[in-house]
Amino acid sequence: RQGINAEYMGKFIKSGKVVLVLGGKYAGRKAIIVKNYDDGTQDRQYGHALVAGIDKYPLKITKPMGKKRITKRSKIKTFIKVVNYNHLMPTRYSVDVQLNKSVVNKDVLKDSSKRRRAKTEVKAKLEERYKSGKNKWFFQKLRF
Repeated sequence: RQGINAEYMGKFIKSGKVVLVLGGKYAGRKAIIVKNYDDGTQDRQYGHALVAGIDKYPLKITKPMGKKRITKRSKIKTFIKVVNYNHLMPTRYSVDVQLNKSVVNKDVLKDSSKRRRAKTEVKAKLEERYKSGKNKWFFQKLRF
């Protein structure tokens, strides 16, 4: 019986694809792939990806709620992380959020002030997408 050869398999983990983080602090959280490294790098010699995801999901909104309460409940807390492919579960969904690659990249994670700026950038883009009403599934908490 032949083993699975990576050469012949299609590369489906691309930027914009929605994945579920399986391990660690953010287990069960949904994230978007910002950049994928299929062949690994010098310091991480395995397939991995830079992901930006939702740490704290927006809360449910109902009709009688006022504007102030709605804005408070629509807040999202985000995270940025480099994750091994073994700890990611790809989904069939993709979200076309255009993140600024100069602000959100691997080098940013080393410096705390740049990291904070990157998280704010991701937060702004995701909240904007949430308010537009697109990709509803991505902004709902995964029940498990």
